[in-house]
Amino acid sequence: MIKGSPLTLSALLARLITLQLSAALMAHMQQAATPTNSLKDLSQSRDAVGGPDPKPAISLQDGTSNDRLLYALPDFLTVEATQLPPLSTGQKFKVVARISFDPVVYPWYAALAGFSQAENSERGFGQGAAGYGKRYGTAFADATLENFMTGAILPSLLREDPRYYQLGKGTFRRRTAYAISRIVVTRTDSGNERFNYSEIFGSAFSAGISTYGYHPQTDRNLPTAASVWGSLVGYDTLTIVFTEFWPDIRRRLGHKR
Repeated sequence: MIKGSPLTLSALLARLITLQLSAALMAHMQQAATPTNSLKDLSQSRDAVGGPDPKPAISLQDGTSNDRLLYALPDFLTVEATQLPPLSTGQKFKVVARISFDPVVYPWYAALAGFSQAENSERGFGQGAAGYGKRYGTAFADATLENFMTGAILPSLLREDPRYYQLGKGTFRRRTAYAISRIVVTRTDSGNERFNYSEIFGSAFSAGISTYGYHPQTDRNLPTAASVWGSLVGYDTLTIVFTEFWPDIRRRLGHKR
């Protein structure tokens, strides 16, 4: 996840797109796991312009997906289904571990550290190899901490479903509004909807631990923690919106191929 100095929404979007495109070049490093067809509750693939999806996000036996954004970044908590059985605590931790330690994310953290180094954010880390190493370790720790907090720890304690159920149909405005709403609305393990405590409070806890735990001493203050929290929520919002429309992009790329 993007941490550090405050980012404007446009800068955050530009960085997200740039890094996702660069990560796509690393897709050959990791082949997706072979999916199974044991779950029958998958919704049919839908395309606004018609035609089948050449590479659908197939759910696995554990109720998660095997999809990757831009064929590279792990997106295993996004499903093209209307309803799935609840995930157990063990399954929630397992899928978050798959995401956090996937081989493709390591060059992603390298790119994040490079951006941070170039901007000289968190100046307490310094420059040179030592500064870059600290920024790399911080990027890895920040992302892993938030992944587990929002996707496994709080969802297990609060019995919330960490998966994102794609809408997959309707107008662009409706789908965008739906995706943004999932930041504050989530499903429980029983299938009901409620306030997304895991995302909002999980990202806040992550920002606090990160800011006061291992970031430079000069940055350990409430405004920095609030800025990091806002960046986390903003980044997650942009990611969910991109995730909602990724199947459409993937289908169009498949048609061109």
